[in-house]
Amino acid sequence: MTVRRLRRQGGEPWYDDAAGRLVRPYTISNGRTRPTAHLDLLTMVMATGRAPVSCQGPDYAQVLGLCGGPVSVAEIAAHIRLPAVVTKVLLADLVDCGAITARAPAAVSAGPASRTDRALLEAVLNGLRKRL
Repeated sequence: MTVRRLRRQGGEPWYDDAAGRLVRPYTISNGRTRPTAHLDLLTMVMATGRAPVSCQGPDYAQVLGLCGGPVSVAEIAAHIRLPAVVTKVLLADLVDCGAITARAPAAVSAGPASRTDRALLEAVLNGLRKRL
């Protein structure tokens, strides 16, 4: 393993671990910016147990490892420290090869039943203030 030495502004060495990912995010998705499946940040994904045939590589393995239980696209993006669009491309590839399933978030109706009750929110706020 070679250690690439970079220099910080102060002139002190900056090694790979401290520098973070040295590969640009667009190279991970092969320059693609649009996923083949529609994925929202709140879309829940979960591994199916099928081994991916076409989606191989460390980034796919890392994403697949995080999908043991239902997890949102936003959570995966935060864990792998990649932009959401790159994460969506990786996840869409895994959906296409059958390694994960995706479930869109439940749509909230715009009717009066979906409106938030102000009294309930005030009761929660008062309870939080009492705990502090």
